[in-house]
Amino acid sequence: MAPLPGAELVQRPLQLYRYLLRCCQQLPTKGIQEHYKHAVRQSFRVHSDEDNPERIQQIIKRAIEDADWIMNKYKKQN
Repeated sequence: MAPLPGAELVQRPLQLYRYLLRCCQQLPTKGIQEHYKHAVRQSFRVHSDEDNPERIQQIIKRAIEDADWIMNKYKKQN
């Protein structure tokens, strides 16, 4: 189960970035939203020089899995 519809359409880093920021908007409090938005931005800065297509797809897959876990974590708490 993906955190938001459209996860299967994410193929490029910019699409992933937008998708993850939209996921952050679904989190319960402003503080939590800002925390994860900051984490998303930092991750993109760290991986901005990645040019291996296989590694990029691996990062995208892992980021979507992590977003799913985070969304489920906060869904269960509410």
